[in-house]
Amino acid sequence: MRIVFMGTPEFAASLLETLLSSAHEVAGVVTQPDRPSGRHHVPVEPPAKQLAIARGLPVLQSDDVNRRAFVELLAQWAPEAIVVAAFGQKLGRRLLALPPHGCINVHASLLPRHRGAAPVAHAILAGDEETGVTIMRMSERIDAGDILAQQAVSINPTDTTGDVTQHLADMGGGALVSVLTALEAREAYPLPQDHRLATRAPAFDKKDGAIPWDRPAAYLARFVRAMNPWPGAFTFWLPPGRPPLRIIIHAAYALEGTAAHPGRVAAAEGEFLAVETGEGLLQPFSLQPAGGRPMSAAEFLRGYRLAPGDVLAPFASQ
Repeated sequence: MRIVFMGTPEFAASLLETLLSSAHEVAGVVTQPDRPSGRHHVPVEPPAKQLAIARGLPVLQSDDVNRRAFVELLAQWAPEAIVVAAFGQKLGRRLLALPPHGCINVHASLLPRHRGAAPVAHAILAGDEETGVTIMRMSERIDAGDILAQQAVSINPTDTTGDVTQHLADMGGGALVSVLTALEAREAYPLPQDHRLATRAPAFDKKDGAIPWDRPAAYLARFVRAMNPWPGAFTFWLPPGRPPLRIIIHAAYALEGTAAHPGRVAAAEGEFLAVETGEGLLQPFSLQPAGGRPMSAAEFLRGYRLAPGDVLAPFASQ
């Protein structure tokens, strides 16, 4: 089958790699425009674009793929199906109707649970024991189309959003190829979603990584995993008489313990750092101070004079 692939980040690039190794033909790739990144705001090509160029595929980029001129340009590639994976734009009616086999989406959840742009992070936040990949036929309602295939995977207690997303990308490629083969043979059997079971999984902004210390420690341990790698779970150390220090917490455990003042440091000695929460204690064991590198709790405590009674807060001032 002749495919046009629409996707942007690493998740999409992994799926594209699998698709390129299959019997299906990729006519071209559509990605979001290059975006500024880093301290110097240098434009960076999306991972899917980088892979497409490396494989000699034509690439189109647009802030609005639903413009009539863009749809007409895409029609020249004569796709039999359009595959969409973490693309970042909603497809309008003209695009959805363009290929004879429709537009097929690879979504990183077990739909109808966690519809939206950040399904993996929301699955971890919710404490789900499993998630998965859904291959669906796209409709005008976001993530509401008929299901063509699903595969489930367990979420381990230490898994981050990055870990699970990569696992789903590795697993989802095979499911996608099988669905495309079935569609070509007219042996695919879509099943409608039960919309009553739908939950939302909206994207996160950078500010959403601020650690809400008044929540229970068990939730915050999941929060740290869910925000890794984006936007990163962060807090501010407010040392008396000194400027606040922004700290990213990459990994942490939930502990039982007395917690009368959320955000107050309960212990800071040797390798052990514990912070009071809304219920129980959070034990960070991988931290990164602003301008520094990730380090263990022991390294952090050796380099910074954090002490019991000090305050960690979501903002740089209280």
